Amino acid sequence: MSSVSKVMGKVEVRLRWDPSPWGQQPRHLDIVAATYSSDAPHGRPVYVVNSESRSPDGTINMSRHSESGQGYGYMEVMVLELDRLAASFGRVVVGVAIHQNGGTRTFGDLSHARALVVEGYKELLSDDFAEVSGSTAATVGEFTKDAAGAWEFRPMVRGFDSEPVGFSAEMGSVPQA
Repeated sequence: MSSVSKVMGKVEVRLRWDPSPWGQQPRHLDIVAATYSSDAPHGRPVYVVNSESRSPDGTINMSRHSESGQGYGYMEVMVLELDRLAASFGRVVVGVAIHQNGGTRTFGDLSHARALVVEGYKELLSDDFAEVSGSTAATVGEFTKDAAGAWEFRPMVRGFDSEPVGFSAEMGSVPQA
């Protein structure tokens, strides 16, 4: 898998994790996507999409959502139709946030968590969050538009110590050295 992949159109971000052990509060994770304008690719997001919202034009939305991790396969799926996204957008950052109900939870507290990014049958990213095990949220990748208007995907697994609302505001920031 190369570090940069050209993408043609519809991409899926999938998420899975094991449910909480018996008697513990459910573990609730969310896929989050933040869109940025071509004029300010590292500025404030134009809009954020998660399980509670979808993009105004319907190009980014959740097709599956779980609040507990129960089920088979990938319990959370976000669909991004980049080929239909307005020309004014130049960047989309996708990440995962853990809801902090009942105390702080990190990726290291989860079992069998995995993010998968695919375009059709082509796997663009598969990650188990081991690099960010002490974090409560993480980006998994970014989609950027090149000068010719073609979209590219870059894996970008980066940990954050924030709750879902704070994460959506900071997930597209430039990494500090």
